[in-house]
Amino acid sequence: MNPEQQMEQRGSQWSITVFEEEYFQGKCCHFTMECQNILDRDFRKIRSIKVENGPWVGYEYPEYQGQQFVLEKGDYPCYQAWSGNSSYRTEHLLSFRPIHCAKHSDSKVSLYECEDFQGRKFELCDDYPSLQAMGWCSKEVPSIKVNSGAWVAYQFPGYRGYQYILERDRREGEYRNYNEFGTQAHTNQIQSIRRIQH
Repeated sequence: MNPEQQMEQRGSQWSITVFEEEYFQGKCCHFTMECQNILDRDFRKIRSIKVENGPWVGYEYPEYQGQQFVLEKGDYPCYQAWSGNSSYRTEHLLSFRPIHCAKHSDSKVSLYECEDFQGRKFELCDDYPSLQAMGWCSKEVPSIKVNSGAWVAYQFPGYRGYQYILERDRREGEYRNYNEFGTQAHTNQIQSIRRIQH
């Protein structure tokens, strides 16, 4: 298989259509790979999304900056659909990229009670709507190591609040402190976590 065929085959695993207005109205564009800045495509913003294939992560600012939102297969007619129960309101997105390492059936993550992978360690292979209910004694998770797959961690129980996309194939899966969770991370508070669907 030549490189062009490999690229085409890889691209078919990732498919997303973005719209400038809510409810799939206005200008639209289809992508099979990342977009660092939708403004470069003469868009003003992204207000609705259809994910046809593969999981993606969308960002509120260009260059993958700001609040991040996991975008799994399905329709997102308005910002409430991607922000869910987030306490942070982002009415549009400006950049997005595929999540290549999501393997829902083979995902493993380790949570640590201190920064730099120190202190007590919890290994997880499943979704947890409440980390405290499963025995984690704190509202905070100072460091995380993704052993396999991709995860989305949430600030509050029940998959609410800020979202942090944690991937094995980025940063070698190592998040030594909360600053590495994402550019919008202002705290190490994580109270629920789940595997990203693929």
